[in-house]
This record gives sequence, structure tokens and C-alpha cells, in this order.
Amino acid sequence: MNLLHTLIAFIVALGLLIVVHEYGHYLIARLCGVRVLRFSVGFGRPLFIKTIGKDRTEWVIAAIPFGGYVKMLDEREGPVEAHEADRAFNRQSVWRRFAIVVAGPVANFLFAIAVYAGLFMYGLPEARPVLGNPTEGSVAAAAGLRAGDTVRALDGEAITTWQELRWRVLQSALQRQSVRLELLDERGHVRDTTLDLRSFPADEVESDALERVGLRLYRPPLEPVIGQVVAGSAAERAGLAAGDRVLSADGKPVESWDALVALVQARAETPLRLTIERNGVRQDVEVTPSAVSAGQKRIGRIGAAPQIPAAHAERMTIRVQHGLGEALWKGLAKTGDIAVFSLKMLGKMLMGEVSWRHLSGPVTIADFAGQSAQMGWISYVTFLALISISLGVLNLLPIPLLDGGHLMYYVIEVVKGKPVSERAMELGQRVGLALLLVMMAFAFYNDLNRLLTG
Repeated sequence: MNLLHTLIAFIVALGLLIVVHEYGHYLIARLCGVRVLRFSVGFGRPLFIKTIGKDRTEWVIAAIPFGGYVKMLDEREGPVEAHEADRAFNRQSVWRRFAIVVAGPVANFLFAIAVYAGLFMYGLPEARPVLGNPTEGSVAAAAGLRAGDTVRALDGEAITTWQELRWRVLQSALQRQSVRLELLDERGHVRDTTLDLRSFPADEVESDALERVGLRLYRPPLEPVIGQVVAGSAAERAGLAAGDRVLSADGKPVESWDALVALVQARAETPLRLTIERNGVRQDVEVTPSAVSAGQKRIGRIGAAPQIPAAHAERMTIRVQHGLGEALWKGLAKTGDIAVFSLKMLGKMLMGEVSWRHLSGPVTIADFAGQSAQMGWISYVTFLALISISLGVLNLLPIPLLDGGHLMYYVIEVVKGKPVSERAMELGQRVGLALLLVMMAFAFYNDLNRLLTG
């Protein structure tokens, strides 16, 4: 069932984002008066075809789901009747062609902005940036951080949630820049300190950067009582439910939620016998934690969250909610930050500063799709926004065969005053195909390596 859920989540994500991207091309092409012959989700043999509109546009779902295309009337691809010549793509001005091509990636970015803006308007309970004890010998410990400190600002910019802190530290770690933290301790005193990230290993930037630096979220001691069970998770399959108190695991007493988490993480894909108390009655339950990646290792996870007392929730969480204007601005800023971060990562891969093992292929993306879908709709749509940004960034790379390659040709055309020669475009396509095949090979290798070695 997990495999089926993963496949469905992956297909829905891929299909939706392809439609968003290709509809961007389609919409601007229609606005520019270009005739669209086919709108295809997927490549290869058509599985479904429906002809719609006075232009007789074919809407197609094809057999190979890894992509899609919009086929437009074009004299370079076949004969065009004289009365429709002005509707051919190749007859459009360079600026119209540029707009049609760039519209696909822009649609992906607009989708992400809309998702993030919607989440900011909906409002989500998020963890406050309250620090736990830093890791001994870490950068955080050297900076004098203490348990109970609340991060109020980073380099002068206000920090309100743990996720904001994590993202800002991740960006600074990638650039190996020191950051200045403004802290509020438990006695109400404000102080500044500097977090020295100049020696942060860039190759570890996609691991948990905060843990690597020594920053830990403060977690008040919690009793081993389940507060929530993720749908489709190992906990649900085992019959665990909200309100269950875990008394022991494999006969060993469980005193706290952290102790339970440690036991579960150590038992990836290995059955664990839990003794629970439900409505005053003891019973034994066997649960097999699912294996998930955590940096360079695999850990167990059952898909259960602790029951958090109201007092803890008030101190440790904050509900972040914004109006339409501010939500749109924050959605735009977040999309821009992630897009720029992705480009920086690609640049560091090319420079050899970051390993190519961080490049992910369809297997890893499918795994993340399944995991995010199991965690709930908020996690899933956030995943969709992130992948949509990645798709937009990838397509803007100046590689022939991608949108960015066509845009590069149009820029050259504007500078030279005439189109790029067919010979140059043919050579560019060969180079572009070679580059894409190399990237795909790395991505598939990384996927297989993750599957086989974790």
C-alpha cells in the first residue's frame, strides 16, 4: 500500500506540475495569436486524445509521464497554409517567441508563489526559535548559546519561527558567512553573539545544517503519549491511536517521548513490540518502523506525534498568519530565495565545492512525494511548490533542448540582429542532449545509491 500511495502521489505531482508548466506556454502562445496543434502531458504513444476548439487543438495524455510539450504551428516542422502563415511560431517577433518560451518556467514560479501565499494566509502553527543545549564542541557552543535562548533576529532581520532560522542559517552556511544573532534569554536579557560559519563544509549543506552547527530546537520533556497518528503510516497499520500511552518497548520501560523516538529510530524495518495503555487497559502492539533517510544514515519512523500539553504549545509554538498583500509578498520572497539557493547549489556543484550526490532523480522525488502526502495536505502542497520551483529553475538553464537554451538563442538573435543558424542550433541540440544525459545519469545513479546504501 505504501508503494501504491507513493506512485499515486508522484504521478499526481508530476502531472499537475507538467500541466502548470505547459499551460504557461499554451496561454501566452494563444495570446500572441499562435495556433497550438497539440498540448501533451507526457511523451510517446498517446493514451488519450481529445480535440477541442476552432483550432482543433489535440489535448493528449501520453505513455511516458516524465515531461510534456506544446506543439505549435511552425514552418520549420511542416508545410503551413498561406492563410495561416502569420499564426506560425517561427513568424512571430523575437520578443513574442521569448515570451512564449519563458512563460513555462514563469508559470511554475507563479504556482509556487500562489501556494506559499495561500499557506501564509491560512496560517500555520510553527515552532518558535527557542534553542536547546548546543552540541558539545560545536560552533553554537563556541558562540556561547544556551538552552532557553530565543533567537529574535539574524543579521538585523527579525526571526519569528524555527523554520525561518533554519533557512537563514542554511543560506549563510552555503556562503560560509558568519551571522550575528540577537538572543533573548529566559531572564529577559538581550544579548548579541556571532555564529562563525566560515569553516562550514559546503558539501554538508543539504544535511540538517542546524544540527551540524549545533543549533537544536528546545524540546520540553514530554510523556510517551501519542497525540496524532499519520494516515497510512506504520503506527496506523499497527493499530496505534491518539491517546495511547507507551509503557515499554521490547520489555524495556519507556519514560519519555524522546526515549521512544530513540528506540524507534534504532529499529528501522525491524519489528518493535510496544506495550501500551489505552483507556486503562494494557495491550501489546507490534509495529515495524519505516526506514527513512537522515543525512548519511537510515533511521526508523512510525508516523506518530506526541501529545503536547496546552502550556507547552503556547510557549513553544506561534501561529503565523498574514493578509493577502503581505502573504503574496512573502510568497514571492520565499520563491525567489529558494530559486536563488538552487542556482547557487548548481554553481557550487559545477565548481566542485558541493558533491553531485545531492542531485536527485525521479526515484527520490517519488519517495519525497509519498512521504509528504502521508504527512498531510500541507506538507504535500509545500512539496509541490518546492518541486515547481526546481522545475522552473532547471528549465531556465542555458542548455539547448531546455527553455533556457531557446531563450539563449533569442538573446543572441537580438544582439546579432538575425536568428542563429540552423547548423549552430543543430550542434547546440547535440551538446544539450549530451549534457542532459549526463545529468540524468548522475541523478539515476544517486537514486540507486540511496536505495541500496541509504
